[in-house]
Amino acid sequence: MQKLVSQLSVRLIFKQLKVATVESCTGGWIGKALTDQAGSSQWYAGGLVTYSNQSKQRLVNVPADLLDKYGAVSSQVAEAMALGAQQYFDHCVSVAVTGIAGPDGGSSAKPVGTVFIATGMQRAGAEQNTDVKQYHFKGDREAVRRQTVEQALLMLMETVERS
Repeated sequence: MQKLVSQLSVRLIFKQLKVATVESCTGGWIGKALTDQAGSSQWYAGGLVTYSNQSKQRLVNVPADLLDKYGAVSSQVAEAMALGAQQYFDHCVSVAVTGIAGPDGGSSAKPVGTVFIATGMQRAGAEQNTDVKQYHFKGDREAVRRQTVEQALLMLMETVERS
């Protein structure tokens, strides 16, 4: 994971970008992985842990109707979280994660291991751009969360590469 963070940091510095995180099921693990890298203050703007629906609404402006209609674990909410990060932290690449890490909380429609990851990008004078992907990770709570962090870092790399 640290090798991936190191590669991401080089690309962010080269492109003069910063990253912001909004996390639910990972509880700040993405931010921790990023700040484990020395010098991360050059390219990490900050992060929010929005574990509850209320914090998603208050901190990153996720509309209540999205939460009611689709649930917190949905592509729509992940995208809204990524967009909210861009409003909270100006001109950043953003990543947002929401999912069901387990061991309970799953359903037949959204089993344990269901995770949505969204990345977003906004540059001065440009339109906001987001990418959302759904994953079904296997394993216990720790494994689901670790896989989520790793995939979020990979999606950030892809987003930075496209910028």
